[in-house]
Amino acid sequence: MSSTLSILNHEIIGCRKCPRLVEYRERIGVEKRRAYRDHEYWAKPVPGFGDENARVLILGLAPGAHGSNRTGRMFTGDRSGDFMYPILNRMGFASQPVAVNREDGMKLIDCYITAAVRCAPPDNKPLPEEIANCAPYLDREIAALGKLKVVVGLGKIGFDAYLAHLRRAGLKFRNAEYLFGHNVEYTMPNGITLLGSYHPSNQNTATGKLTAKMFEDVFRRARDLAAA
Repeated sequence: MSSTLSILNHEIIGCRKCPRLVEYRERIGVEKRRAYRDHEYWAKPVPGFGDENARVLILGLAPGAHGSNRTGRMFTGDRSGDFMYPILNRMGFASQPVAVNREDGMKLIDCYITAAVRCAPPDNKPLPEEIANCAPYLDREIAALGKLKVVVGLGKIGFDAYLAHLRRAGLKFRNAEYLFGHNVEYTMPNGITLLGSYHPSNQNTATGKLTAKMFEDVFRRARDLAAA
């Protein structure tokens, strides 16, 4: 990984800006879920990971309390990852269909995964000020990923986090021009294509709001756009 991203990830892992999130992530790491009682939880902010030359950025919400907060890697160790990685593997973005922990050999190809918030929030609901505290990390991360052509916003928070990033970069536009929805596609003022997808949360996938085909459609389009 480039020195820029390595330095950034080191800073992210040491962050303690949000007292509510620090307390929650660390408490969960001690209390644990019964199924993971013998696991040592990461219980720190979770950095992004992937291909530093990625043309596709996947931007999610936040780590899961017993998923990424346990494993230390985005979308690893929970049902969201169980749903997402097999599809990324089929689409050529991930080297394997199963993500277990940081040491399982998973490599991302032409893809980088990050989130609007780096610490697990209670009820999966970060506060606006917590999103704002994480925003400078996202700005620096995107700046370091100099070959991006496509951003996939998973859920409205991930989608809106990219719009907020563009505003901080000085681009001006109306929110009404870029409404979140599944499989929406927008060419942004900076030339990047923003795609929207329902978040692969267990709530969405178990109820059929998000199916494997729907998710595949988004990433097939992302792959085509990246290659264009």
